[in-house]
Amino acid sequence: MDPATARRAAGLLLMFPVDEAARVVLTVRAATLEHHSGQVSLPGGAIESGESIEHAALREAHEEIGLAPGEVRMLGSLTPVDVHVSGFRLYPIVGTLSRRPTLSPAAREVARVLEVGVGDLMDPRAFAWRTLDKSGMRLHVPTLIIDSRENGRDELWGATAMVIAEFLTLLGWAGPPTSSPF
Repeated sequence: MDPATARRAAGLLLMFPVDEAARVVLTVRAATLEHHSGQVSLPGGAIESGESIEHAALREAHEEIGLAPGEVRMLGSLTPVDVHVSGFRLYPIVGTLSRRPTLSPAAREVARVLEVGVGDLMDPRAFAWRTLDKSGMRLHVPTLIIDSRENGRDELWGATAMVIAEFLTLLGWAGPPTSSPF
C-alpha cells in the first residue's frame, strides 16, 4: 500500500484504572459494517479534512462509544499501521482517564464495548495463533485472546493487535513466543 494514497484514520487506545489495575477500551465492530465487521478494534475512524489526528481519535471515540472527549489526557502516538484490506493508514493515539468511563456503544457501528485488563493481555496464555484463508492462501496470524465472563471469548488480531503489541512492549511485555507452531 502506498502511504501517499492511503486514507488516514485515527484510533484511540484509551487506558484507565479499575481497582488499581490498568484497563483499555476496545470495541467489537457491528456485523453490518462494510470493513472489518465483527472484529475487535480501537474506537476510531477516518480523519476529516483539516482535523488533527488527536481530534479525530477523540471525535470517533465520542461517536462510537459515547466517550466525553474533554476528560481524556492525551499521552502521544504509536507507530502508524497500514490496513491493506480497507486502504487506511491507522494513526493510533494513546490517552488516559483517571477513572473508569461510562461508555455506550453506537449500535450501527459497535456491537459491544470491551474493557480489557492490560495484565490479561500481557499474560502468555493470552497468545495464540489464528488460521485465516485469504484469496486461496492459508495464513497463520498472531492473536491475543480476550476472555470474559460477560462476553465469552474474543480474538484480537491484525492491525489492532499490532497496535496493542507495541503498546504492551512499551509497558515491558516480553512479547509472544518467538516461534510459530506452523
